[in-house]
Amino acid sequence: MLMALVAGGHVLLEGVPGTAKTTLCRTFSTVLGIHFERVQFTPDLLPSDVTGTQVLDRQTSDFVLRKGPVFCQLLLADELNRAPARTQSSLLEAMQERQVTIEGKTLPLPLPFMVLATQNPIEQEGVYRLPEAQLDRFLFRIHVGYPERDQEVEMLELHSRKVVKPTAVTTAEEILSIQQQLDSVFGSRELQEYIIDLVRQSRQHPDLALGASPRAAINLMKAGRAHALLSGRGYLTHEDIQAVCLPVLAHRLIMRPEAEMDGRSVASVIAAIIRSVPVLQERRR
Repeated sequence: MLMALVAGGHVLLEGVPGTAKTTLCRTFSTVLGIHFERVQFTPDLLPSDVTGTQVLDRQTSDFVLRKGPVFCQLLLADELNRAPARTQSSLLEAMQERQVTIEGKTLPLPLPFMVLATQNPIEQEGVYRLPEAQLDRFLFRIHVGYPERDQEVEMLELHSRKVVKPTAVTTAEEILSIQQQLDSVFGSRELQEYIIDLVRQSRQHPDLALGASPRAAINLMKAGRAHALLSGRGYLTHEDIQAVCLPVLAHRLIMRPEAEMDGRSVASVIAAIIRSVPVLQERRR
């Protein structure tokens, strides 16, 4: 999540209920010291409930703008797949352009701006599948699984003690300053070609019905640079790209039904694609 923030991207958290996805998002915002809002997505939620609308001021008889919860720096879209496509799409402009259009008026969002969305992949009743156009807006999809046994025991011990609230360790201005350093991370022409070869290989893979888009290539570059920056380096390596391939590509690729029936997964396909594309050292031989 921190890597996505540095890269200026958004994150889709996927996991069953009760795995602390919402708690993670709240703690993340508190530690960052930025304005946090949460929207519980439901089937009756309207786009204006997210973005805002014009309301009549009875005293002046004029319409005034009432901003929605999207006007924040960290938005938690809880159970995003419970809202219909029309409401889900209300986030598209905000995620891509960092702006919202209300009644023909375009308003910028406060920076930094990040969307953390959650969804339960198990339930099939009362949910609406996220379209590919929206999935492609997320930099990462992260699977939140069950903790290890020792971690669950420690969790019970922590819940029997007084809760220690986290404190902010940074500010919005510092986050923006770090984000501005991203473009200074050097990526050679050979590494750019390596990224393109990975993406193009996904489009030709026999197990995939849909490969990675050009936006996926851009996001691989951004995520790789963020990985390098957080590793204390000012240059990009193929290890940085490989490290972010799974969370960047997994939600953008669609498996063929026959491949899924044979037991193959998106993760195994991505691993095969990485193995099939020669890395920088091999290209120089």
